[in-house]
Amino acid sequence: MLGFDLTARLRQNHQVIPLTRAEADITDAAATAETIRKASPDAVIHAAAFTAVDRCENERDLAFRVNGEGTRNVVQVCRQLSIPLAYVSTDYVFDGGKSAPYVETDAPHPLNVYGASKLEGEQHVQTMPKQNWIVRTSWLFGPAGKNFVEAILAQARDAKTLRVVRDQIGSPTYTEDLAAALERVIEQGKPGIYHVSNQGACSWFEFARQILQQAGFDPSRVVPAASSDFARPARRPQNSQLANTRLVAEGLPLLPPWQDALRRYLGRTRAAKF
Repeated sequence: MLGFDLTARLRQNHQVIPLTRAEADITDAAATAETIRKASPDAVIHAAAFTAVDRCENERDLAFRVNGEGTRNVVQVCRQLSIPLAYVSTDYVFDGGKSAPYVETDAPHPLNVYGASKLEGEQHVQTMPKQNWIVRTSWLFGPAGKNFVEAILAQARDAKTLRVVRDQIGSPTYTEDLAAALERVIEQGKPGIYHVSNQGACSWFEFARQILQQAGFDPSRVVPAASSDFARPARRPQNSQLANTRLVAEGLPLLPPWQDALRRYLGRTRAAKF
């Protein structure tokens, strides 16, 4: 998802070399180094990750091989060649125990393997002596990939009632908006950690209801449930809201409200079907 919108956004002002996993397997250190050296880029945006949260619990070695060691491989070659690096991380580096939104200086404490493996990636990035950005984001939705919006719409077509958890709070983030923010951070922002998400927060339950309402379905078909009602391998943080304080400090614009982002996404995907 993010790679699709990043490529579209950056191509407006830059030469872009998008790479798939088949073209650049970051778990292969030698191949990664060769690919980056050959491309000789002005900057690298590292958005590759193993993001299947529940699968990460059952495939721990793979999660750390991709998200931890794979990131180390990217970092090593960027450090050797003095190439600036932007790393896309996650709200799941936090445990959700805080009652307020997380700021960039809060200490990470992941609850699950996915969050722990992404945190290891962050730690590798922080060993770079020069320019690097760690951009944490949350609850992504966008084209060209699986996402919560499409999952809810698919369920709405097949089921009368949808049970969605109400005790996990976060900020839905549209990949088109995130791609634009990443470009601004790299071009204008000082190195360091940034939290970047669409403005506002909601529960998955509230998000699902808004999806149905904007898509023309009856939102009352979504009923609230507790996380404990679902047997899932990975624990999720109850609160993973991200405060975008670094964007404000750097004078960079905040992303629009998530409801507006959802409206634009649905309009975009509908238009693509006709």
